Amino acid sequence: MKTRAPRNRTLFIEEGEADSLMQHVGVLKKSAKPSTIVDITNSVLHQDLFSCLEFLPLNCIDLLIIDPPYNLSKQYGKRSFGKMGNDEYVEWFDSWFSQIMKCLKPTASIYVCSDWTTSSLIEPIIGKYLHIRNRITWEREKGRGAKANWKNCSEDIWFCTVSDDYYFDVEAVKLKKKVIAPYRVNGTPKDWDETKKGNFRLTHPSNLWTDISIPFWSMKENTDHPTQKSEKLLAKLILASSKEGDIILDPFMGSGTTCVVAKKLGRNYCGVEREAEYCQLAIKRLLSAELGGSIQGIHDGYFWERNTNPVTK
Repeated sequence: MKTRAPRNRTLFIEEGEADSLMQHVGVLKKSAKPSTIVDITNSVLHQDLFSCLEFLPLNCIDLLIIDPPYNLSKQYGKRSFGKMGNDEYVEWFDSWFSQIMKCLKPTASIYVCSDWTTSSLIEPIIGKYLHIRNRITWEREKGRGAKANWKNCSEDIWFCTVSDDYYFDVEAVKLKKKVIAPYRVNGTPKDWDETKKGNFRLTHPSNLWTDISIPFWSMKENTDHPTQKSEKLLAKLILASSKEGDIILDPFMGSGTTCVVAKKLGRNYCGVEREAEYCQLAIKRLLSAELGGSIQGIHDGYFWERNTNPVTK
């Protein structure tokens, strides 16, 4: 077990916890009756995606959030994902992506995460099955600089829908920003609020996000998962494209961020993850999550710029 600094808030599995946490996970397999939405609602499935794809219930998912391994060599728990040739990665991606489409409702929305190297590979695949609505690019501020290249500090999220009939709540994901050049009409602020802490404006969300912090050692949501997304990032996707009570599927669950945020925001969830260690982390986070629980970077129903103080009164 790692020795951690006293102020390090990274969540980890303590000695003796693993077995009790694994009692909360399940496995989806062939049975006499086809699986239903009840079988997967608010569940963590400990298995490889390919072993449960054919048993997932049909036409039941409102929101699908996919954060698959990018085409990079990376260690995930006890297993590694090896970088493939482009054609091989495309074939691998299509092999499971095409099958998971059957789980979606006609009104479902889908978000697919990628980096700049895989975005161009997966776009044609996504376009075969779905309507691509947008490509979100978000600033990933961590990482070291490169001496002979530009620093790689962005990732993509493809926003897609099954049809033209889909849900999107722009009011739920507005960003509150400081006003640099306050404009007044007859002395009255125009489209901004004046507070004791400064001047602020609500802005519509764009497809360029610069307000996301990568989880790090002083954040209580942080885990040792190598590619963990922040709760704030997932909250944007979930609030924009689902309603309370909807069910969200994450087939590459990792340490459970999608499921945790879904629970905090009053949604149902199902996560699939092959690594026992990450299932345990997800369960531990879910057991401590509360409905309406706080999410760093969100205050009073608004998203705030990175590293800003949300207390404005």
